[in-house]
Amino acid sequence: MITFFVIGLTVHVVFFISIFDIYFTSPLVHGMTPHSTPLEPPASRLVLVVADGLRADSLFTLLPNGSSRTPYLRSIIEDKGTWGVSHTRVPTESRPGHVALIAGFYEDVSAVAKGWKENPVEFDSVFNESRHTWCWGSPDILPMFAKGASGDHVYTHTYPAVEEDFASTDASKLDSWVFTQVKSFFKSAQSNSTLKASLWEDKNVFFLHLLGIDTNGHAHRPMSQEYLDNIGLVDAGVAEVVSIIEDFFDNDGRTAYVFTSDHGMTNWGSHGAGHPSETLTPLVAWGAGIQKAKGVTEPQPYNDGFLQDWKLEHLRRVDVSQVNCIKGVLPLLYLNNSERFKAESMYTNAIQVLEQFKMKMMQKKETTLSFLFTPYQYNMNLLFTVISLCQSLISRSLEGLVYYHTYDRFFLGCSVVLGFVGWTSYVVLVILKTHASLNRHPNLTKQMHSVNLQ
Repeated sequence: MITFFVIGLTVHVVFFISIFDIYFTSPLVHGMTPHSTPLEPPASRLVLVVADGLRADSLFTLLPNGSSRTPYLRSIIEDKGTWGVSHTRVPTESRPGHVALIAGFYEDVSAVAKGWKENPVEFDSVFNESRHTWCWGSPDILPMFAKGASGDHVYTHTYPAVEEDFASTDASKLDSWVFTQVKSFFKSAQSNSTLKASLWEDKNVFFLHLLGIDTNGHAHRPMSQEYLDNIGLVDAGVAEVVSIIEDFFDNDGRTAYVFTSDHGMTNWGSHGAGHPSETLTPLVAWGAGIQKAKGVTEPQPYNDGFLQDWKLEHLRRVDVSQVNCIKGVLPLLYLNNSERFKAESMYTNAIQVLEQFKMKMMQKKETTLSFLFTPYQYNMNLLFTVISLCQSLISRSLEGLVYYHTYDRFFLGCSVVLGFVGWTSYVVLVILKTHASLNRHPNLTKQMHSVNLQ
């Protein structure tokens, strides 16, 4: 019986571990050739605000009297930006949510074993690719992006860990701390020429992590006055910070803003699973390169009833799936730029994803016995579409080759024509001067003519 028990336990442990090996392997792919869009980006800097634990309905639903508890963000939705629901994925926790938003992938389960405090795998992030990134917020979230960055261009400002008290009477002070620090930072930059010069450079990111809503939700539940009041405090804080940033950069129109959340929260104050209250989070974007609010000209592709509940039927809603977006699918409807910029961006996007596919296929092929390897089978309709697109691309590329091959032809032709005209004119002048008895001294000629008459 002991042997039977040991064998049974071993089998079940193997089965249990196999679940993680099958479903929670690392999605990271290394070794691809980087690709980027050659055109100048519309924004010089990004302000990313993540309200931890904020549900979509808590932000978008109006008060009984028809007003909004977030008047500033509501005005952005209606007048200046693009909005939608960001659909997160299990596990709906802070660390994997922020890694998805900022680093662009969902982690493997090994992150759980380290409490999501340390980096279980090395990864790149938007912060690492920036020129400078300044972060304010929780000591649980910010350090992991600074640790994964190369160089020393990611600057983190965190409050003490003891401040994160889930039994606190009101955790909105965590968000107030962030807003105060950001305002103080830009005020000090006005008198610090070195810092000011750095802030005016391009490719800068400002990240505000707001943990108060999540903490109040855990302590008092999402329907509590503390949770709802905290949302209003965040709205007012965002409005003030945006005003300060715009003033600092002389309203140059080169700042992009993104407001979202890493996950939502159930009515009883928990998160981590896949209930809609946990996976539906708000997304509001505005500023440089972001499409302005658009009225609805055709039926919106959403039948979940939220548009009616939120009184936003008249504005185009653009949902985003974090699962797709983190894999590199560009949310084209959020962009406000030329068709050429969109085309270049989508082309670069496609090449980036293709590079990941090719590298993943090569890695799997190298670690699998050749007779057991089965390549991915493309859908035939997809292949026909690819063939058609390739033919079109080849045709346009050949036209482009001819265009650039003959690019200087007009200029050279004009130069040759002008050269011939100039040379011909010069020859004619020489002939006239030599054989037509032209005289440069008409007065002297007249005098000689009068002498001959005498």
